Amino acid sequence: MIVLAVLTIPGMEGSAARARHFLRDNLGPGSADLDDMALCVTELVANGVKHTDSGRGGKLMILLAKGRGVIRIEVTDDGAGGARPCPRDDPEAESGRGLRIVEALAMRWGHCADGVRTTVWVEFPGAVVAGRRD
Repeated sequence: MIVLAVLTIPGMEGSAARARHFLRDNLGPGSADLDDMALCVTELVANGVKHTDSGRGGKLMILLAKGRGVIRIEVTDDGAGGARPCPRDDPEAESGRGLRIVEALAMRWGHCADGVRTTVWVEFPGAVVAGRRD
């Protein structure tokens, strides 16, 4: 994987919008799946703000990378006391559907622990990046 860009943002309201702008600025308007990627990064940042220490005065890091035929977005939070992300069982619930949306839109997604921090990642098929196709 080649890192395209990294952004560190505060874990607060409005951070999801900054993450979407970062994504769009680095992938460009012609990128395939850009709207789906933007929705996924919004969900991941919102979850980081709501459910982890990032939302209590911490920060989030967004990493954008590309590899052979894949675009990867990672959102790293400050941790949630050892809890890790998992989709809720009730898809009809009024809240808690964010990871189900991510699951439906992304080619793959997952998470990994980094000490107390958690990185949640999503992958999409290779897309146009800065005017070029992988």
